[in-house]
Amino acid sequence: MELGLRGQSLLGIFAFMAIAWLLSERKTKFPFMSAIWAVAIQMGIAAFFLQFDPARRALRGLNGLVDALQAATGEGTSFLFGYLGTSDTASMPFEVTNEGALFIFAFQALFLVVFISALSAVLWHWGVLKWLVRGFAIVLTKIFGTGGAVSLAAAANVFLGQTEAPLLIRAYLDRVTRSELFTIITSGYATVAGSVIVLYATILSPIEPSILGHIIVASIISVPAALLIGRIMVPYSDEETPTPTSAGDDFQYEGSMDAFMHGVTEGGKLWWNIIISILAFIALAALINIMLDSFIPDINGAPLTIERMLGWVFMPLVWLAGVPFEEAFHAGQLMGIKTALNEVIAYINLASPEYADLSERTKLIMVYALCGFANIGSLGIVIGGLSSLVPNRRKEIIQITPKALVGGTLATLMSGAVIGVIWMG
Repeated sequence: MELGLRGQSLLGIFAFMAIAWLLSERKTKFPFMSAIWAVAIQMGIAAFFLQFDPARRALRGLNGLVDALQAATGEGTSFLFGYLGTSDTASMPFEVTNEGALFIFAFQALFLVVFISALSAVLWHWGVLKWLVRGFAIVLTKIFGTGGAVSLAAAANVFLGQTEAPLLIRAYLDRVTRSELFTIITSGYATVAGSVIVLYATILSPIEPSILGHIIVASIISVPAALLIGRIMVPYSDEETPTPTSAGDDFQYEGSMDAFMHGVTEGGKLWWNIIISILAFIALAALINIMLDSFIPDINGAPLTIERMLGWVFMPLVWLAGVPFEEAFHAGQLMGIKTALNEVIAYINLASPEYADLSERTKLIMVYALCGFANIGSLGIVIGGLSSLVPNRRKEIIQITPKALVGGTLATLMSGAVIGVIWMG
């Protein structure tokens, strides 16, 4: 059965590339060598971290970092919010009868993004993240033949996020080609920012002992997938050539304290945006479900909900990623929730008792498949952010951003399929 599921995942890798090709603007320009390299890189990185024992132990060791960051952030939240900022029963001013009710997501786990954002800004200022990003960009340029501007922005997405990464190539955004602009946006949708990686690890810690490492690996291996999908869906025209650059100095701070405070400010904005987005989208989904329940009779003995409909839509796609047929509907629901709402809500659902029956293999595939910013809410973020940087290309950005969302989704599904091929249990 395991061999059959691996074959299913392998089929999915080619199927996701085929879907991208069907949506291509120039179907005669399929990048065959880039496809081979992208899959090889994804397989190599995934196999190293999932099958090489020292690497696997290193991934598990990162959990200590999560614990330390949680503890440090907890000191701040408990000071500001008292017992609301901690789930420690000894700190409660009343008798606790339900420990699970002590966890308040907005005041406890979610404040991690503020602290992590501040630390990330300092690490960028010190040159640590900048060195990693530029090194990664050089490798991507040599392997995929993409322009330096695209490679730099794609590499930066692993650490900075879909709105911050383009700042590194701000001077080049006005003249990158249509293909490159599409690929930059696709890369942003296929990855997540360093400021939320620890948050995801906190949410998913009950289902996998080395989850932080997996989320980092997921974001990394989705970069070559995004570059490939971007090149397939919107290839260079005959008149276009890659845009070279050694940029990266637009993103600067005056000093370590300036970097820290800038990170705090940006992290605070992110904290607030996540809160209001979750509130609004959960309320919207609930309203749609109430309307469906009021006007449409039960189907197969259960009410019709937006989650069930999304489950049916994404069921074949997660099956192609390697999820067994009997689990594909529930996994499809998670993919639908992530696309219609956001990945935070999808991860919360994945870690909930409702999805406890999913196999270990399926859960790991979904951790990778859900690890990206490709959701409807991000459309406005990307369009607004990029349009403010290059207002003269606003019409083009609005035109290609929805298509890039599809590309980002295909890239993360491709990463999930790679894990389905590599995973040994």
